[in-house]
Amino acid sequence: MERYSDYKDSGIPWIVEVPKHWEEKRAKYLFNKENRIPEETDEVITCFRDGTVTLRKNRRITGFTESFKEIGYQGIKKGDLVIHQMDAFAGSTGVSDCNGKATPVYSVCTPKDNTLLTQYYAKVIRLMGLNGFIQSLYRGIRERSSDFRFETFARQLLPVPPLQEQEKIVSYLDGKTSKIDAYVADKEREIELLQELKQTAIADAVTKGLNPNGKMKDSGISWIGMIPEHYEIKQLRSFLSLFSEKGHGDAQLLSVTREQGVILRDKDNKEENHNFVPEDLSGYKYIEKGDFVINKMKAWQGSYAVSNYNGIVSPAYYTCKLKGVNNDFFSMAIRSKAYVGFFTSYSKGIRVGQWDLDPNALKSIPFFLPPIEEQLSIVSHIERKCAKISSLITELESEINYLKEYKQRLIADCVTGQVNVQNV
Repeated sequence: MERYSDYKDSGIPWIVEVPKHWEEKRAKYLFNKENRIPEETDEVITCFRDGTVTLRKNRRITGFTESFKEIGYQGIKKGDLVIHQMDAFAGSTGVSDCNGKATPVYSVCTPKDNTLLTQYYAKVIRLMGLNGFIQSLYRGIRERSSDFRFETFARQLLPVPPLQEQEKIVSYLDGKTSKIDAYVADKEREIELLQELKQTAIADAVTKGLNPNGKMKDSGISWIGMIPEHYEIKQLRSFLSLFSEKGHGDAQLLSVTREQGVILRDKDNKEENHNFVPEDLSGYKYIEKGDFVINKMKAWQGSYAVSNYNGIVSPAYYTCKLKGVNNDFFSMAIRSKAYVGFFTSYSKGIRVGQWDLDPNALKSIPFFLPPIEEQLSIVSHIERKCAKISSLITELESEINYLKEYKQRLIADCVTGQVNVQNV
């Protein structure tokens, strides 16, 4: 796309130049901060990092804690510009698509006159967050976020294109970005299907073997079905030996996750360490590469794995030595979707989120064991098949990352006037 014919220095710290006919004004001359009393029937609105501002019930949300008392909640009207003061640095700014109420941590803004389009300024402020400008205002004060209060927002210089251009920019970007978002969603669905294919391939290989014409027998487990006739059916007690070695507080801190298995953990990373990490780690359990680690409170989710590292883990974990099975085969099998159901059914508790896995229950989980030579063949087969699938996933992820970067550049260029969308 073409640029405008004439530009000038913007005077705005994060924009070098803007079209000559654009104005620059501080936000306090453009917006009022509202403080409405909500209606009794108003429902709770949430501002998300993707720029959506909508009723909380309209989105599937995890991790939110409902307030017992809605102290200081304010009314929001459809079309209001909403800025999340604590999360604006991450893009949590948008235009409300409905009436409702929200926490006082939001700045609810309305234009001072009808020459300002809230949809345009939502994109401008999101850009200020995503390009690091909002965070830079607080550098050295906060590590993770910026308290972008209205008083701070009010002091910022903003570009002011003519209303017709604001409308054209918003219309153009909405059309372009919706196509990009749809394409990205398609690619993400492809990745989900490939991940599912990978999980199915692993589960089939470890429970069905590699010979499609081999004799089979009933496993006795509904979701497993038939297994090769020569497979032994054992319990995990045949392979696991629980141990607890402590006194290595200086060793690398590890954690176990459902998605990645055993991972390295940064003791000093506050964003990573949501759970409390004590100063003295001498009570943590020491494990070596090849040991099996289980988060007993989250085993039902699949939070267990064979470790590829030496280090220490939470004393609340079970730590086990492996014997009588190839470590790679065991790791692939036990983390496959064929076995997660066992950890779910063998965990007990009053509520799902508080389920616990008893040591005896852990040892009683069935395991289907082929001969060692077949274990090695299955490991090689899975590695080859998964490598091909992972390669396809990597290509799709690269394409998605490129599209997201292109989308962000396009928005930045349009809202700051680096390209002229008037004639497109």
